[in-house]
Amino acid sequence: MKGADVTRNEDAFSPSDAVLAALRKIIRSIELNSRSLVKRVGLTGPQLIILKEVSRMNGSSIGEVARTISLSQATVTGIVERLEKRNLLLRRRSDVDRRKVMVEITQEGETLVRDAPPLMQEAFVDRFSRLPEWEQSMVLSALQLLVQLMDAKSLSESSGLMEEDGDIPVVL
Repeated sequence: MKGADVTRNEDAFSPSDAVLAALRKIIRSIELNSRSLVKRVGLTGPQLIILKEVSRMNGSSIGEVARTISLSQATVTGIVERLEKRNLLLRRRSDVDRRKVMVEITQEGETLVRDAPPLMQEAFVDRFSRLPEWEQSMVLSALQLLVQLMDAKSLSESSGLMEEDGDIPVVL
């Protein structure tokens, strides 16, 4: 039909099209959430995660922070450098082991953490934890299978797959 408005019915999508569409929606949601966070508090998701973790751990090494939040030490170091330039964190050498770099939150950083909105991952964890255990397992299994199908199992959480200005957007 010439000139007719042809719209694609979601029911006409193949299962693989529907999965890819769902993934695009998730990625778009993450992007929008990340932009909103930057506008509201001037930090990316990973920056806020690290700031919150340093506040919670109270004077730990960059390596410990990296392990806790499942990012590479190099990624965390880069983010810590940016946070230090903004006077939100301080870095210093450990008194016990001079090879270790310790991070501490400043008063300005504590204020920002206290006033920051909840992260997208916090809302997700809250909603996910309310699901019955069988549904939680089903979601996890499906995501693990997707990782295999997309050949993403070799990628680390800190890979450049979804980097944004040197920081990785918060996924969960």
